[in-house]
Amino acid sequence: MTNIAIFVSGNGTNCENIIRHFDGNPDISVALVLSNKADAYALVRAASLGVRTVVMDKTAFKNEESLTEQMERHNVDLIVLAGFLLMIPPFLIERYPHRIVNIHPALLPKYGGKGMYGRHIHEAVKENGETETGITIHYVSEVCDGGEIIFQARTAVAPEDTPEDIAAKVGRLEKTHYPEVIENVVRQLA
Repeated sequence: MTNIAIFVSGNGTNCENIIRHFDGNPDISVALVLSNKADAYALVRAASLGVRTVVMDKTAFKNEESLTEQMERHNVDLIVLAGFLLMIPPFLIERYPHRIVNIHPALLPKYGGKGMYGRHIHEAVKENGETETGITIHYVSEVCDGGEIIFQARTAVAPEDTPEDIAAKVGRLEKTHYPEVIENVVRQLA
């Protein structure tokens, strides 16, 4: 059994989608949802689906002993970021090489780095007149949005699209592809 921990900071639509995707899977289980924010709605979603949750504020999250203990307690094999807004500490990247994946709502290397998340990305895509955008799923490295790319998917951006329209298109790509890519990453670990 491969145990996944999902790290979240917000609403949790991707988190819920991943949990539902692996529900009943004999080989892959979402063992834990960890948030740096006690009021993250993702925690409510996870708990309602029977997944254990834990909150670690920024200080606790950066404490090697504390975070490592949480990962070991839940026998975590793979970490999945789903709207998690803190940088992953180097000690965790070293402990989980090619075992931490992130989804970014743009076609990296465009619109990556500090401050580029959520609505900020979709507004920048619109402002710059891009004709396409998409998602990037990548391994996490010590460089923000700089890890090795695993998968990208694209969608067209029409001139009349609003940032909300762009977000909806990107959201559909995330829902379709993120669970499948996670499943492929798990197969490669075996």
